[in-house]
Parts: sequence; structure tokens; C-alpha cells
Amino acid sequence: MTPSTITFTARLREAAEVVEASLETLLADKVRHGEIARPARLMAAMRHGALGGGKRLRPFLTIETARLLGRDGEGPLRAGCAVELLHCYSLVHDDLPSMDDDDLRRGRPTVHRAFDEATAILVGDALQTLAFEVLADPATDADPAIRSDLVLGLARASGLGGMVGGQLLDLSAEGRYGPADLAEADVRRLQMMKTGAILTFSVEAGAIVGRADAAARGRLVEYGRALGAAFQVADDILDREASAEAMGKRTGKDQEKGKATLVDLLGMEGARRECRDLVEKAQGALDGFGPRAEILREAVRFVVEREA
Repeated sequence: MTPSTITFTARLREAAEVVEASLETLLADKVRHGEIARPARLMAAMRHGALGGGKRLRPFLTIETARLLGRDGEGPLRAGCAVELLHCYSLVHDDLPSMDDDDLRRGRPTVHRAFDEATAILVGDALQTLAFEVLADPATDADPAIRSDLVLGLARASGLGGMVGGQLLDLSAEGRYGPADLAEADVRRLQMMKTGAILTFSVEAGAIVGRADAAARGRLVEYGRALGAAFQVADDILDREASAEAMGKRTGKDQEKGKATLVDLLGMEGARRECRDLVEKAQGALDGFGPRAEILREAVRFVVEREA
């Protein structure tokens, strides 16, 4: 490994540990101001769905983007945790019998298997609303305009024009609502919405709390979009090549359901070439930031080279 790769790995691990500790605090049993009660079963299930696993890539991107802009500390951490809470909600709901019907997530029983389906639905609801509560809290940023920008950005990335809309397109791609014959443009749009939108906002959230000017924010969003696209193509490759043990979840699902991916449309070598092109595009968007952006450059390399 190169020195920059070693530094990246250490920073990713450090961020994961700090995020885990912060999530544990947010998901503690203690009732907070304005709450009536925190039901024990709900809290246990929320912790099951959000703690003890995952690379925490999304909050890492928020933290490191803010750090690139000279902003560190509690604000970027809380913004990153909000994105992670939203992401965890999406995984809980994605695993439900009505969606992907998965038994494993991060090597453990999914929430609806460990508890029950109704509890899992409520866990997703609670994680989602907690994400927005965290962003709206003055503890995240003293400037209400910054908090408003964060809430608006996460709502758009996760809602009907982003992740949720992408999930509906994903279900349609399985042929649930009629014949599905997706062209390359359709697959790219689906992936940009379902997976890419939240990854892009993870970077943009760091730009927001880091007070990036319009030009810098635009370049960082461009980087985030390329990284998000690379992540999904790499995920499609892993779904074909990696074992369920390595991934901590069932693999080969897209093939089972006859759902087209870029691996199908471009071929395996074409998909790998696509990853390389997206890495180049993402890194090119960071050119104006100089050596300070090396961690973010390593992040996009990590996304396409990961083995799980």
C-alpha cells in the first residue's frame, strides 16, 4: 500500500469509530427533551439496524469534505451521522419481504428477521425522522441557514426524486409492474437515484457545513456524482463475483430477478472500464483543491477496489 492509502485506511477506521460512538449516543435509551418515551423494543431494533457494522463511508465523506474546507468537529460529525441514519433506514426497509426479502445484512439477521416486520417498518420510520432531527438541531450548526440547507438537501436526495424514487424504479426493473426492458440510460438513471443521490449528498453535506463557495461546492458535487456512480458499478461487479460470506448479505440477486445492470449491458470488462473512467472523472473534479484532497481521491479508488 502507498502512504496515502495507509493514511486513508486509518482515517476511514477512525471516522467509523467516532461515528459509531456518536450513533450509540443518539440511539441511547435515555429520553430526550421533547420526547415522551423511548420504547425499549423500538430502541433495541434501531440499534440492531444501525450499529455494529458497515464501513460508514457516507459520514466519512461528509467529515472529510468538511475537513478539506477547514471545518472539523461536532458539526460535520453530526451531519455525517444524519446521513448514516438515513442510509440505515433505507437498508432496513430495503430488506423487507415486500422489497428484497433478505435474511442477512452485514453478516447478521436483518431487522425484520431479528424482530418482526412491523417493528422493522417502524425502525425505518424512526431512523429517518431522527436523521432530520439531528440536522435541524442547533448542535449541528449555529447558523439556521446552514441547517435548512442540510435538511433540504437530504430531503431531496432521499425522497421521490432521489433514493425513494430510485427504489420504485428498481422494483419496476424486476418486472413487478409490467414488462421491464431497461436501456442503458434507464439503468444509469435508476442507479443515480437509488444509490448515487445519497452518496452525492454525503459529499455536499460536507461542502455545506464547510461553507464552500458556489464554485467549490459545484466541483465537490461533481466529484460526489462520479463517486456514487462508481460505487454502484463496483457493487454490481461484486454482486456477480463476491461470496455472500464476504459481502455479509445475499449475492446474485439481480441475476435471479432478471434485472438488468451495467454489467449486463456493458459486459464485465466494460463495467470495469466504466469504473476506471469514473475514478478519473471524480479525481479530475478535485484538481482545484490540490494535495489537501488526497483523502477524497483515495476514497473513490477505495470504492472501486473494495472486496465487500
